[in-house]
Amino acid sequence: MVLFNHQMLLLLVIYIAFIGLGLPDSLFGTAWPAIYANLGLPFSFGSFVTLMTSMGTVFSSLKSDSVIKRWGTHRVTLVSTALTAIAILGMALSGNFLFFCLCAIPLGLGAGAIDTALNNYVALHYTSAQMNFLHCFYGLGVTLSPFILSIMLQGEGGWRGGYNTVFLIQLGITALLLVSYPLWKKKNANSDNASEINTLSTKEVLQLKGIVPMLTFFFASVALEMSCGAWGATYLVENLQMTNDGAASTVMFYFIGIAIGRFLSGILAIKLHGWRIIRYGMVVLLAALVLLISTKDALLTTIALMLIGIGNGPMFPNFCYLTPEIFGEENSTSVMGIQIAVANISMMLMPVLCGLFTQWLSMSIFPYFLLIFYAGMAIAMYAKRK
Repeated sequence: MVLFNHQMLLLLVIYIAFIGLGLPDSLFGTAWPAIYANLGLPFSFGSFVTLMTSMGTVFSSLKSDSVIKRWGTHRVTLVSTALTAIAILGMALSGNFLFFCLCAIPLGLGAGAIDTALNNYVALHYTSAQMNFLHCFYGLGVTLSPFILSIMLQGEGGWRGGYNTVFLIQLGITALLLVSYPLWKKKNANSDNASEINTLSTKEVLQLKGIVPMLTFFFASVALEMSCGAWGATYLVENLQMTNDGAASTVMFYFIGIAIGRFLSGILAIKLHGWRIIRYGMVVLLAALVLLISTKDALLTTIALMLIGIGNGPMFPNFCYLTPEIFGEENSTSVMGIQIAVANISMMLMPVLCGLFTQWLSMSIFPYFLLIFYAGMAIAMYAKRK
């Protein structure tokens, strides 16, 4: 009973840390309309910030295995959370765009390490249902930032006040991780037995049956999620003429949808196979995209964005969970590394591409840009069945 309580208490700490991972991910996209207006920039310049953040994320993800092996999950998570807090504070204090972009680098470095470390730790020490709920808490994190910003933008705090508030939350999570060291130390004493693992090269992974559809799933789902999160508020401001605070409040429902989708996925996983949950999500996602394309009504647009979150939210955790089943437990570590790398590349490039296309053409093409990635997921689903 003591062990059970200890495990659940540590899991709660991990969940809170994953909220901290989600906070910065929705912060910039929601705040950007106010930032580019305040700094006198074209809205497409947001692509440079997302690019710098994602470059840091990709780099730290690729290097995290050796860092975690040397320093352990707790230290990596603690230092990385502190790094994201410092980066957010730097952005809040920045007086020019160059310094803002420079702060995006440590933000990405910290986020990539947290993501890899905690996903790996929960996969090793907890159940698949608890893994699904881990991503639900990420959804809570990405929902909280738009809520904070909507309040700050209505008052005198502005976008800088929103960043300062998120910094204080990250600082609190850092403090929690610091004092939780005894929990991690005790848990590490109860390590699992090591299983035989195949170390596959990238070429060998790419030769596995079913890998191309799976990589397509990761790439397209992450591209859709991140592009919608990064540019949803700008779409509302530029194409529906919403105010900055109104756009922040509306985009919050998109992130609420992600949290709801992942929570429902955790519940449904008790009864349903992962592929069935993915198919249900794709039906909801298609309906949401059709609604987003066909309306300029504020209420219907809010519903569409929320449904996009609900439909796409369960994809990533279920893709991760299905990896050992599809490719074998002995190959899953190597395969997972390639999948996460592809997801991070998508996260790095696709929001940038979305920003450039909408700047060159029109922000009105934003829903169609999202639809392209849905088509990629549909093609992957068809290819999987063959």
